[in-house]
Amino acid sequence: MHALVPRTAACAGLLLCLALPASALVARLDDSTSPRAQVNTDFRNVQPIDGTSFNLPFGRIEYRLATAPYIGRRARIFYVIPAGIPGLRSPSGLQVQWRGNGAFTSGTARPGERVPVWSGTVATPWMNETFDLTLRIDPRELRLPSGASLSFESIFEIETLP
Repeated sequence: MHALVPRTAACAGLLLCLALPASALVARLDDSTSPRAQVNTDFRNVQPIDGTSFNLPFGRIEYRLATAPYIGRRARIFYVIPAGIPGLRSPSGLQVQWRGNGAFTSGTARPGERVPVWSGTVATPWMNETFDLTLRIDPRELRLPSGASLSFESIFEIETLP
């Protein structure tokens, strides 16, 4: 059983390499100057959808991404939802939905997913974007301690292209 772990990790690494263009480089974008990167739930705003799930709107989240090292480079930017979210038993219990209010595209993702939101040539040292975020939650997949909130921090990655 233990011999499978390195082989599995090696296969995953090989698949990632095969999925990227030969000279593409992937890095996390610095968003430390964003006003509010951490998303914390407030279940007072819950909107029931059906008998098994509900929407939880957040409103606008502003992101400020440091792109100065990539000026003049062709690139793609991805929105990444963390795989492990405390209190969530399964990725199927949460879907993050966003609407871009600038150059970034709208979309949806589940924990552990990486979704492209922008492609082009980086022209400025900072990219500012605002997302209108909504969570779709299946409460059967939540195991939060009493009084705790669902909390996570999404990140942005940049993939520079040849």
